[in-house]
Amino acid sequence: MTRRIDIVEVGPRDGLQNDPGTLTTEQKLEFITRLEDAGVKRMESGSFVSPRAVPKMADSAEVFRGLDRTRKTRHIALALNEKGVRRAVDAKADEINFVLVAGEGFGLKNQRMTPQESADALAACAPLIHEAEIPLSATISVAFGDPYSGEVEPAVVANLAAQAQRAGVAEVGLGDTIGVATPWDVRNVIEQVRLQAPDVYLRLHFHDTRGAGLANVFAAVEAGIDVIDASCGGIGGCPFAPAATGNVATEDVVYMLERAGFETGIDLGKMIETAKWLEPLLGHKVSSSLSKAGAFP
Repeated sequence: MTRRIDIVEVGPRDGLQNDPGTLTTEQKLEFITRLEDAGVKRMESGSFVSPRAVPKMADSAEVFRGLDRTRKTRHIALALNEKGVRRAVDAKADEINFVLVAGEGFGLKNQRMTPQESADALAACAPLIHEAEIPLSATISVAFGDPYSGEVEPAVVANLAAQAQRAGVAEVGLGDTIGVATPWDVRNVIEQVRLQAPDVYLRLHFHDTRGAGLANVFAAVEAGIDVIDASCGGIGGCPFAPAATGNVATEDVVYMLERAGFETGIDLGKMIETAKWLEPLLGHKVSSSLSKAGAFP
C-alpha cells in the first residue's frame, strides 16, 4: 500500500496573519472553499487571539459562521488562553489547537508567558475543551530556536510534549516558527519527544525562512511522521518573530511527496491555481516554486 501523508493546510490562519495583504471575510471563505475543492480535509481556519495583537484574524468568528459545514472539513481554531478557548468553543470549531512555547523570549513577546506558564495554561484549559467534546491538539512554537533567546534545548520541547500528553492532547505539533531547523535537528527533537511523550501523535510545522523547509519535511517523513503543516503559496509568518517568512508551500510539499510515491489526497493542479488566485488579492507574488515552475510531467 502507498503510505499516506496528511497535510494540514494552515494558509487561512498562519498564512494570512502576517501577510502585508488583507483579505475580506468573504475572500477568506472563498479561499477556504478553493482549498476544500483541492482536496484539503483539515485546515487552520482562524485564530481566537487578541485582535489588537493579530488584527488579520479579528474576523475569525465571522469566518467560522460562514463555513460550509456540509463539506466535512475539519476546521481548526487556534487559541492561546482560556478566553480564546471559550471563543473557539462558541464558534463551534471542529478542533482547538492550543499553543505552547518552547522559548522564553518569544513566549513573553507572543503570549506573555514562559514555557511552563504556557503548559500550565493548557492544563487549565484542557478540561473546558474536553467537556465541550472538541478534539484538542497542541503546537509547540519555536521548538527549534527562539528569535530572542537563541537555541532551544530539545529536552524543553520534550517536557512540554509530555505535559500536553498528560493534559489529554492527542496530537502535538513541533513548530519551527522562525525556520532555523536542519534535518538533523528534526530527527533529534522527534526522538527526544517520543521518549517523553510516547502516546501523542506528532505533526511537524516548518517555515522556509532559511531554505531548509522541504529538507526538514523529508527528515520528518523519514522519521515516521505522517502529518505535515503547509500553507498554500508558501504565504505566512509570525507577527512576533523578526524577519519571519512563510510556511513551506503546500503545492511544493505535495509535489515532492507524490513524486516519491506518497499519497496526500491533494489535487496539485487546483492547489497551484489557488496559489495564483491569491496573488492579486494579496498584492504580491507568492513564494512557492510550483506556482512559478508548474508540475512535472
